[in-house]
Formats: sequence, C-alpha cells, structure tokens
Amino acid sequence: MSFSSILFIFIFLPVMLVIYYVAPRFLKNGVLLLGSLVFYAWGDPVYVILLFLSVLFNYFSGLDIARKQGKKRARMRSMLFAVCVNLLILGFFKYYGFLTESLNRILPFDIPVWELAAPLGISYFTFQALSYIWDVYRGMAPVQTGVLKLGLYLAMFPQITSGPIVKYRDIAPQIEQREESLGKFGQGIMIFVVGLSKKLLLANTLGQVHTYVAGLSPDQVSVLTAWVGCLAYTFQIYFDFGGYSDMARGIGKMFGFELPRNFDYPYLSKSVTEFWRRWHMSLGQWFRDYVYIPMGGNRVSVPRHLLNLLTVWFLTGLWHGAGWNFIVWGLYYGVVLILEKYLYGRFLEKLPAGVCIVYNMLLVMAGWVLFFSPDISGALAWLGRMAGIGAAGIVDSRAVYLLKTNWLFWAAAIVGSTPVVKRMYLLFAQDGKRTRPVAGALILAGLFFLCIAYLVTESYQPFLYVQF
Repeated sequence: MSFSSILFIFIFLPVMLVIYYVAPRFLKNGVLLLGSLVFYAWGDPVYVILLFLSVLFNYFSGLDIARKQGKKRARMRSMLFAVCVNLLILGFFKYYGFLTESLNRILPFDIPVWELAAPLGISYFTFQALSYIWDVYRGMAPVQTGVLKLGLYLAMFPQITSGPIVKYRDIAPQIEQREESLGKFGQGIMIFVVGLSKKLLLANTLGQVHTYVAGLSPDQVSVLTAWVGCLAYTFQIYFDFGGYSDMARGIGKMFGFELPRNFDYPYLSKSVTEFWRRWHMSLGQWFRDYVYIPMGGNRVSVPRHLLNLLTVWFLTGLWHGAGWNFIVWGLYYGVVLILEKYLYGRFLEKLPAGVCIVYNMLLVMAGWVLFFSPDISGALAWLGRMAGIGAAGIVDSRAVYLLKTNWLFWAAAIVGSTPVVKRMYLLFAQDGKRTRPVAGALILAGLFFLCIAYLVTESYQPFLYVQF
C-alpha cells in the first residue's frame, strides 16, 4: 500500500486515526502495531511471518544481552550472534540472486538461482533491529521488556518501507510516552500534503521525462538529451524520496511521534562531503554510529582512516542494491570524499559558493547515472553521451521539446530544491494576521486537490526507494 494512493489517503489512514484516538492510552501502541501489520501485509502478506519472527528473535536477543550484564564476553557473543542472524537474513533475501549469478560467472558449474522477491522494507527494519541490539549492548538504551513495543519500533507503518531509519535510543522514549495535540496534528497534515505534492506533482512528472529518455535508442540521444534525462532523474529521486520522508514525518506527527528529517536541501551543498550530511541523513547517521565510529572513525592512522571510509561506502552502496553498479556507486563516493578530505578540500572552501554548488551537482549527477543504470557498461555509455562520446549530436529538437513542454515543472523543481518556498509560506501564513493562516490552509488544500486529481487521472507509480 502506497502513501500516494486513494486507498491509503481516504480509507486506511482515516480509519487508523479514528481507532487510534478513540482507543484508551494503554491500547494505542497495540492499535498502531496491528494497523502496521495490516499495512505491511497489504503488500507482502507472506513476509509478515518473517517480520513477526524478526521481532521475536530480536526481542529475546535483547533480553539475553541484558541478562548477561557484567559478563563481557558472554554479552559480546550474544550481540554478535544477533547481528549475524539479522545480516544473514538480509543477505539471503536481498543478495542471494546477485551473489549466485556472480559466482556462476567464475565457477565451472552453475548454482541454481531461485526467483526470490525481497521482503518489503527488509533493509530498513533490519537496520533498526541492529540499532536496537547495539544500543542495548552498549547500554545506550534500556532493554525493551514489552514485545509489542519492540514490534511497534520495527514495524511502525509510516517508516517501515522507506525510512527514515530511526535509532532505537531516539524513539524508545516516544514509544513509552508521547503527547498528541491538535497543533501537532495540523503540522502533520501540512507536512504530509507537501510530501504528497513533491511525490506526485514533481517526482512523477519529471520521472516520466527520465523514463522517456532512458527508452530511446543510443542513436536518438544527443548530448543535451542525455543531460536532460539525467537531470530529470536527479530531481525525481530527490522529490520522490524526500516526499516519502515528509509524508512519513507527517503521519508520525498525526500519531504523536517525532520522526527525524531525512533531507536538508542537499542540492545546495558546496561539496560532496556536505551533500552526504544533507542527503538521506538517517542512513548516514546509522553508518556513522554503528559502523564508522566502532571501526575507529577518523581517530586512527591515515591508512586505517582510508580503509574505514572505503568500507563504509562499499557497504552504503551494497545496502542500496544487489548489483555491481551500486557497489561502484558507493566506492565512487568513498573516493571523492577521500579526495576532498586529503587533497583539495581546503581549496574548495575558498571558491565562490556558486562554483562549489555546480561542482557538487556535476559529481552527484554522475553518481546518479551509476545509480539508475542497469549495469556499469550502461552507466559508462550514458556518461559518454553526456560528454559527447557516442551521442547523436549536441542539441536536438527532442531535448528542446522536453525542456519547453515541462518548463513549469523544471522551474518548480529548481525552486523546490531550496528553502525559498518554505520561507515564503511561513512568512505568508504565520505573520500574526488572521487572514494569512486561512490563506495558507487554502494553499495546502489546493495542493491536495491537485494531488487527488493526479491520482484519479494518472497511472500508479511506486516510490523509487521501496526497491532499495
């Protein structure tokens, strides 16, 4: 079930909200957990069993780790066992096919490859389970003695399919006690509508441009067309994933939760290092807290620091998908970050802000080509056409047509990638005059109406990041 669907907006979410607010305080977590399981089962009915078993396994693992307080080696063994089981489950369902096909290329015999669909959101709830195990092991959070509360942490429907990845120590107090209010509910609606607009009006529209360009034969793609297709995907993935994260935050607020922001205008970054502090922030913080820092972070020798960075970015690429293009994509960023750290980062800081933003966008767009291409050879071919190698000319009527007919969406995407719209809205709607909040509400209502009109007339397009 998608957040951007008529079923979710007009049936599932309203029913959940009514039941949640009618239920007494001691039943609210149970209502949310049951609703989350229904939400999950709608898309993956078989794998609800896997999610249920994951909750039970990590619940008893946490109790086992807590019970061995004072026994350092025994606690470590229990922690490592829990971590390995979680990673093996993730590895089997997400990477079995990729690993098997890779081995078949080098082995003298073939290993059978089964068609096995990855469970919805397995990358997210597995990382949250690992967060719980690590936080309990390190004493950063108390062990959860209520299995339903741990189940809610792992399965909560606003963020189980595409994040944000919430660290257990951050969300545990809210699971135990939180406050709902009319003001928070209103903020949740506003954030949800903005996220829905990003997804439907911008991501889906510009995604159609990228899909069109990707479907062209190589002899039909000019240099400008290749750049237009890449730029369309650059905006698509930002507004798709950013829109989903906004919707998740908005829904969380409606139920009294404060979920973390996942994006902070990353396309305004002046370096790739800054970009990754602003893009998918919950994932970056997870790798920092649970991989990078335990490995020693930057408080080690230079060779070890280089290894730490490359390891983290190899894992980041692998987390996003089972394919060599994702691994190369991760290592690409690892190398760029190392170069910024040790080679030209100080020089970059002295350049004008506009030059730095262009520098960042060029490298990020090159990275997106690796990300969206089916394989490395396809990525190299696309990048070659962007550089004029193998392209059908510099400019053609097709590229001009794509730019002209979608000019309003290009302009909205550019402005929407900056805080300009947010600042204008806050200035307009919250200046103390009674008419302004009403006008702000009307603007949101208009956006919501446009989104519903889009849903009624256009075909369904799932969230990009669900597949990762």
